[in-house]
Amino acid sequence: MDSSAKAAGRKMSGKMLGYIVLAVLVVASWAVFKIITPNNFGSPDNLRSYFEASLMVSAGAVGFFFVMVMGMFDFSIGANIMLSSIVGAVLASRYGLGYPGLIIGCIVTGALVGCLNGILYVTLRIPSMIVTTGLALIYEAIASYIAGGQSATLPADLRALGSIPGNLILAVIAFVVAYLLLNYTRIGTYTYAIGSDEFVAKNMGINVKKYKVIAFIISGAFFGVEAILTISYGSSMVAETGMLSMSRNFYPTMGCFLGMAMKKYGIPIQAIIIGEFFLQIIYYGFVALGAPTAINDVISGLALLIIVTLTTKVTKGEIVK
Repeated sequence: MDSSAKAAGRKMSGKMLGYIVLAVLVVASWAVFKIITPNNFGSPDNLRSYFEASLMVSAGAVGFFFVMVMGMFDFSIGANIMLSSIVGAVLASRYGLGYPGLIIGCIVTGALVGCLNGILYVTLRIPSMIVTTGLALIYEAIASYIAGGQSATLPADLRALGSIPGNLILAVIAFVVAYLLLNYTRIGTYTYAIGSDEFVAKNMGINVKKYKVIAFIISGAFFGVEAILTISYGSSMVAETGMLSMSRNFYPTMGCFLGMAMKKYGIPIQAIIIGEFFLQIIYYGFVALGAPTAINDVISGLALLIIVTLTTKVTKGEIVK
């Protein structure tokens, strides 16, 4: 057997191991909560609702991976989703543009937010978490102004993307686009190169600043997709201020950390999708138990730390971003 065949075999076995780890996480978490609270958790109908909830978050998280793999962060995720949802709903209902207004409004708004995040980050040359935290306040204020300080509601006849099959079709399209961008385009290649070693990437002639901005734009556009699914599912979006939108940052970030941990197996996008389902199982498991939300977040955070620790091996001398 030649070296290329051996390498392909190792790659395939690595992917299989990654899928096994993810499958064990999902099945084990479901089994634990099903045993503890069998009457109000884990039925087929319950699993469907968990799956639909995970679709919304996954659609944004797969785009956020482009930012995180470069070692950057975005604390304006929730504000982006909120603003994009409100703009899409206003265009769809108030201006009578229907589904085109909803879809285009959300995605374009999300991409513009990402573009502004990226441009200010590379221009100001300060940590991305600081830039995006400050911008989140601005996005919240804009969303509140557009919504009149209240909430934007999507009419019942424009909510087809909030349930199966509409949400599944849109989410799958997002997953496929993210997978193709990451694995079959120059953007994906340069994303990995910059994330691996930014200094080497610059010496290779890669315009690092340009591709960092592109990563933020891609991430923002995918959060626009999440905004479509979110407002279609919940029917309305409240215009929150005072950084209250940051509560929406948690699950996309958690899923991306899991994707980063599984990157060595070659299945980051798949890991994010399955990982978000795993996280929703944990969330609804604690809801079934009647546990406070704070306890849920603590347990979810601990679970993520354990997963990342067990699946990530740092070599000696390597800088952890």
